[in-house]
Amino acid sequence: MTISVNDLHVHYLVGNFLHIGLKDYVLRKLNGTYKVRELKAVNGVSFTLEHGDFLGIIGINGAGKSTLLKAIAGIMQPTSGEITINGKVVAILELGAGFDNELTVRENTYLRGALLGYTKAFMNEKYTEIIAFAELEEFEDYVFSKLSSGMKSRLAFSVSCFVQPEILILDEILSVGDTAFKQKSDAKMREIISSGVTTLYVSHSLEQTRSMCNKVLWLDKGKQMAFGDCDEVCDMYMEFLGNK
Repeated sequence: MTISVNDLHVHYLVGNFLHIGLKDYVLRKLNGTYKVRELKAVNGVSFTLEHGDFLGIIGINGAGKSTLLKAIAGIMQPTSGEITINGKVVAILELGAGFDNELTVRENTYLRGALLGYTKAFMNEKYTEIIAFAELEEFEDYVFSKLSSGMKSRLAFSVSCFVQPEILILDEILSVGDTAFKQKSDAKMREIISSGVTTLYVSHSLEQTRSMCNKVLWLDKGKQMAFGDCDEVCDMYMEFLGNK
């Protein structure tokens, strides 16, 4: 067992403070009309992954997919439930996460590697491969903030893949970039699959999910609808979408 998630819940308290402003907030608190509600972003999710599994997480917007990944990556604290992880986790959840906008591409590559726990000697060894794969050889001394979103995604993906993770968590990162890079990143993901890395991947592309994943978790409004064989769960999801 590489990852075990048991009856996981992640709940938020949601109010209307941002929409009403400070003055109205104070007045409503005083007269007892300020209301909050509990949002169950992840509501009772359980699954187990073995070494080398590639899990696709599917569901419409607001299903709780990204929240689940953040909880597994240790970024968010679950409300209740258990997460057990055996292996080194590398997560790409947000495009700019782990990078400094004022540093160069070169400096950010080393920074990201350090944040993931790798030595400078290891990053020296991998640096040329990382930059070449990201197609940023001409931009090594550019400030990160000057890069396009596609360039940022290529660097994030490249660093995370070339630092040899045991568990890789991706939130739609393969959907960013031009067609050529999507094809190259898809090939790299297949290489990672064959090397035995356990991967969790959020995607809105069922075609991509079917081609890469051996297991699928389907969420809807925080609840677990199905978990199991890729084609079986994707077929159930397609039927669900057709009936909406």
